[in-house]
Amino acid sequence: MLTYQKEEAVKAVLGTIGVVLGALLVLLALTWMAQGSNFFLYKVFAHQYAVVEREVYEGTPSYNQGMIQELQNMQREYLKAPEDSKPALRKIILRRSDAYPNKDRMPADLQAFIAQLEREERSAR
Repeated sequence: MLTYQKEEAVKAVLGTIGVVLGALLVLLALTWMAQGSNFFLYKVFAHQYAVVEREVYEGTPSYNQGMIQELQNMQREYLKAPEDSKPALRKIILRRSDAYPNKDRMPADLQAFIAQLEREERSAR
């Protein structure tokens, strides 16, 4: 049988374990509340955040320079392409240029090329 001192020691150890487990549960509950709240806010505002992030990205010089270079490369390929592949290239170039929101930042010759392709596409229909 356990003596009184051993019973008190077991109670102290069990009490300490209980306090530690209780503290862990409280910490877990607080973390869940913070993350749950954060997840809720993310679900509500994720779309607006993504839109703003996209607008910021589209405003960066690297995005604009890259898009203009890509369209200029497509222009060169279109001009070198044989006549039978130009309709397909025209559609690809027009689709890509439609996705570019900053058309006013394009060089004048590229804007004229895109306008020419749009006219050709309308007349081909």
